[in-house]
Amino acid sequence: MATKGNPGDNRSRSPLSSLFIVAGLCCFFYLLGVWQKSGFGKGDSIALEITKKAEDCGILPNLEYETHHGNQSSSFDDPNQEIKEIEPCAEQYVDYTPCHDQMRAMTFPRENMNYRERHCPPEEEKLHCLIPAPKGYVTPFPWPKSRDYVPFANAPYKSLTIEKAVQNWVQYEGNVFRFPGGGTQFPNGADAYIDQLASVIPIDNGTVRTALDTGCGVASWGAYLFKKNVLTMSFAPRDSHESQVQFALERGVPAVIGVLGTIKLPYPSRAFDMAHCSRCLIPWGANDGQYMMEVDRVLRPGGYWVLSGPPINWRNNYQAWQRPKEELEEEQRKIEEIAELLCWEKKHEKGEIAIWRKRVNNEYCRERDSRVTLCESSNAENVWYKKMEACVTPYPQTTNSDEVAGGELKPFPQRLNTVPPRIASGFVPGLSVESFQEDNKLWKKHVNSYKRVNKIVDSGRYRNILDMNAGLGSFAAALESPKLWVMNVVPNIAEQDTLGVIYERGLIGIYHDWCEAFSTYPRTYDLIHGNGVFSLYKDKCNAEDILLEMDRILRPEGAVILRDHVDVLTQVKRIASGMRWNIKMVDHEDGPLIPEKVLFAVKKYWVVGDNKSTVSE
Repeated sequence: MATKGNPGDNRSRSPLSSLFIVAGLCCFFYLLGVWQKSGFGKGDSIALEITKKAEDCGILPNLEYETHHGNQSSSFDDPNQEIKEIEPCAEQYVDYTPCHDQMRAMTFPRENMNYRERHCPPEEEKLHCLIPAPKGYVTPFPWPKSRDYVPFANAPYKSLTIEKAVQNWVQYEGNVFRFPGGGTQFPNGADAYIDQLASVIPIDNGTVRTALDTGCGVASWGAYLFKKNVLTMSFAPRDSHESQVQFALERGVPAVIGVLGTIKLPYPSRAFDMAHCSRCLIPWGANDGQYMMEVDRVLRPGGYWVLSGPPINWRNNYQAWQRPKEELEEEQRKIEEIAELLCWEKKHEKGEIAIWRKRVNNEYCRERDSRVTLCESSNAENVWYKKMEACVTPYPQTTNSDEVAGGELKPFPQRLNTVPPRIASGFVPGLSVESFQEDNKLWKKHVNSYKRVNKIVDSGRYRNILDMNAGLGSFAAALESPKLWVMNVVPNIAEQDTLGVIYERGLIGIYHDWCEAFSTYPRTYDLIHGNGVFSLYKDKCNAEDILLEMDRILRPEGAVILRDHVDVLTQVKRIASGMRWNIKMVDHEDGPLIPEKVLFAVKKYWVVGDNKSTVSE
């Protein structure tokens, strides 16, 4: 066996040693293969079968788990490192959402939905335990079956089946929930509703790729837009309906817990091709129109805003809605007035659906500028915990009336690998066309390496994928497939703000601070990827807290891939070894002399009441 820490002595490896390494890798990744084929998760019982089928498994034989960089003296698998066992949390925390905790929320003002916004626990109130899965938890159905069926055990809440029974949102059938694709505003199904929109909005040709659904319910609109190759960011508050966002993510649809309240949405300016509200109960005319102004900020020039339900067509519906017609008339008047101030063009109103289009540049809007307060253009991307303002975000400058402000985008999928306008124009300091192309090339190489190690990365087994430090979104671009979607997170402390670039590529993402909990329910991601996350947050917050949050939002038998410096990952592995994860670390694909290494992990299956030791064996 090679001497640790001295690459010069790594001349050969005995056949028996190599055989052990290959067999170990076969065992580890056979677990992933069995899990992928098993339909529902079978939990730790899978391990009983591993040793029976470890032969001839095609894992690369040259992957090594020892440190061979320079004179590094520690080992990835140092048996002398102290491992701290992290215990399970109590059963009451099975659906714990730290920054959207109901009890904490009720201590904040209800005005402007402040209490439904993010309110994270102080350090002394943080849980330092593993969130358990509910008894009976099973692996979700693969897409597209998951769009229509969710195992009852994974989100055992029937309130929506009662409260929305007549609206065809969700039905309880035996041991599953069924989602018929209905909604309050689309009684004939989401497909028929989307076809109505497509008669006005170019949804079918790739022009519209990214969409925002405010007050999304169980996100059926976004779920059915996948047929059109449209990727929707859906959000809804954590409210009395219990688990709208949880249902969406169990279905395999992008969603986060969120609300239009007092702080800006965690998205960049000019991000979405389309925004949508279907009876979302947002008071669009209130607070001097600041909610519509926030939609305008995140809507791309030339993008569309859809409003269906009250107060549209109030004359014919006020009795059915059981609201005074004078109130509804005033509500629509305010919306029309604000839309005019925003310089949106009304393209359509029929039945209960109204559609506006944002102008492509400011040439059409010179007259309005004297009647509105313009925001400081430098603040358009600075949104993390920033107060929402009643001001209009200026367009980027253009030279003629036909030019699209901020740059015209190609239809999807061409825009995925085309140089984004924000890079071509120099909008993001430090990024060039060459650096973008090089990044794209590099991540194709990295992802191909991941696929050689974990052969089910793009098999469809991992539907909901989270990239914790997404950079230019090239990891997601390399994985692009109708089988999966990636939530691209740009940390608020990242050196470069690249989230706008990610949206220009036709991908979705969100700003976040990993010193805090993510705005999602437990067990909502199948695969979590992180490049340099722990180096980025070194000395800013506790690595154990970040790992516990990763564990909270990762499904049982979900996978983790982390890239970082060997020293950093060695410490990460030490903590994670006490978290019921099976872990392996491998060398960089360019060889053992590269100080960057890759950690692969699989979260073990366990549920409430499984209190055995957490230390990986």
